[in-house]
Amino acid sequence: MRRTRALRTALGLAVALALAACSGGQPPVAPTARAAAEGRLVLQLRTVQDLKPVSAELTTRDMAEARSRIGGLLVSLSVKEGDLVRRGQPIALVRDDRIGLLTGAYDAQAAAASAEAARAEADLGRIRTLFDQGVYAQARLDQAEAQAKAARAQLSAARAQRAASAELGAQGAILAPADGRVLLADTPVGSVVSAGQSLARITAGPPVIRISLPEAQARALKPGDIVRLAPEDLDGQTSEGIITEVYPSVGGGQTTADVSAPRLPVDAVGRRVRAWVSLGQRQALVLPRSHVATRYGIDYVALVRADGSAGEIPVQTAPGPSAAEVEILSGLKAGDVVAPAGATR
Repeated sequence: MRRTRALRTALGLAVALALAACSGGQPPVAPTARAAAEGRLVLQLRTVQDLKPVSAELTTRDMAEARSRIGGLLVSLSVKEGDLVRRGQPIALVRDDRIGLLTGAYDAQAAAASAEAARAEADLGRIRTLFDQGVYAQARLDQAEAQAKAARAQLSAARAQRAASAELGAQGAILAPADGRVLLADTPVGSVVSAGQSLARITAGPPVIRISLPEAQARALKPGDIVRLAPEDLDGQTSEGIITEVYPSVGGGQTTADVSAPRLPVDAVGRRVRAWVSLGQRQALVLPRSHVATRYGIDYVALVRADGSAGEIPVQTAPGPSAAEVEILSGLKAGDVVAPAGATR
């Protein structure tokens, strides 16, 4: 019995020595401790762009107004909101019956002036013949020539008045001032409209994001600057644009600028868009999103203590310089060591 126990003890010591020799004399490292040490970061201040949220709207470079040039009755409106139109396309008709009556009166005046001019020309021909035969004196011929000239002038004036009246009536046809989409056409047919009244609003030019910000901060804007955009507000088409124009006028203490971006949607002109512009640089704590865990609307970060253990603490975050990063606003400081999310579990 004693010999059997001694044999078992010797066998156990031999196995232990063999395992120690295979491991190089070092004790095995626990897998959980090794995983906790991986991915740790030391927070350092980093220079980032100072982004400011601004008011932005999806619109077009210009807006065209299809206005009535004469007053009268709207007899037809052939477009509605959302229709695409081409420049010069007839979209509405305004008619004033008084213009038609006035044109008729000018027609009659032109006909009377034409008859008077024909009579004066005939009289001048007869008098010139009799003058050549010595019947009439030079004074009579000069008088006939003056009467014929006056009749021709009256005919020209009557025809010009008639043409002007006809042109005024033709101005009742309202044409699209530009290629684009109809945004507003809310005047019902049969309405009385006045000269200069807008009957349709039409987009003109390429789509842009128009931003506004206080004039004191707008001094930092210049063409070519990058503007961050919320892609979810633009059907996921784009996430940034470039300032193409800063308008020199200031209204209500606000400066306006246009931002161009590829694949901007044009089906919802006037849509509000979230945008951020850079007003300079500042120092910030930036952390990868993989190191932040969110539960019940609260962000947590695994902070590594001096003894090497990690514990979660709540932090306040904001969008970082890129989609894969967040900015730490409070809860951590430069020099803190953080572990990836879930390292404490």
